[in-house]
Amino acid sequence: MTTPAEPLARFRDLLAAEWTKLWSLRSTRWGYGLSALAVIGFNVNGAYADYTNWPGYSLEVRTQYFFPMWAMHDAFNRNSMMIMILAVGALGAMAVVTEYASGLIRTTFAAVPARRSVMAAKVLVVTAVMTAYGVLVSGCSFWLTQAVLSGRHVGLSIGYPGALRLVVASALVAPVCGLAGMAVGTLIRTSATSVVSVIVLLVVAPLSIPVNHYWQAVISHALPFNAWRRLLEGNPPPWFHEQYPTTGTGAWTVLAAWALVAVALTVLPVHRRDL
Repeated sequence: MTTPAEPLARFRDLLAAEWTKLWSLRSTRWGYGLSALAVIGFNVNGAYADYTNWPGYSLEVRTQYFFPMWAMHDAFNRNSMMIMILAVGALGAMAVVTEYASGLIRTTFAAVPARRSVMAAKVLVVTAVMTAYGVLVSGCSFWLTQAVLSGRHVGLSIGYPGALRLVVASALVAPVCGLAGMAVGTLIRTSATSVVSVIVLLVVAPLSIPVNHYWQAVISHALPFNAWRRLLEGNPPPWFHEQYPTTGTGAWTVLAAWALVAVALTVLPVHRRDL
């Protein structure tokens, strides 16, 4: 008697499986939830500090510097972005590394020999979750911080020039750095080393690389955090001299390139590497 062949897994089945694996872990839910609260709280606390200190600011600060520059920075400040990058980078890496550490990846590839399809499904699920995370955190941060600043009549609306750019850029940093974390986890496959590598690549490097020479500036501008900073600040005014400047278009290109390269490094090598 011939046993009927088992049908091949459809891609939507792989997506459902990856969603279940990602969201069934309590640590994943806690990681996303607590990091989102930390980032939003950090931004709101900065805005509230400016609200509280407003009477002590000089007339020059109030009229020339605070609006819109400081208000824009309060919407999503640099320290909170560092926290978000660290969180999503580590979560992205652990989405891959935990399967290798537990041996679940062997079972997955035994059931579905098309390894690249499995990793592509994992990439799509993580990208969707990270994008939703980024939109939630960025949108809530902007709305809450500007609501606080509106008490001093210096809050920005989403229609103010540069405001929507900041919200979109801040939201997109989450999937970009999450994918970068996945790529690191796929290549290294050990928890501690992957997380440390993510921290060095996405957090330490942007703060450590000087811009005194051309190639140093190129490397610095090519990092996601510094690309986000350019989009936060906008293109420099004509009177501001920067020896090796970059542009808003260049910053968007950097974020797109990081996402594409990270996807390639996550999906393509797994076909030939041993477990």
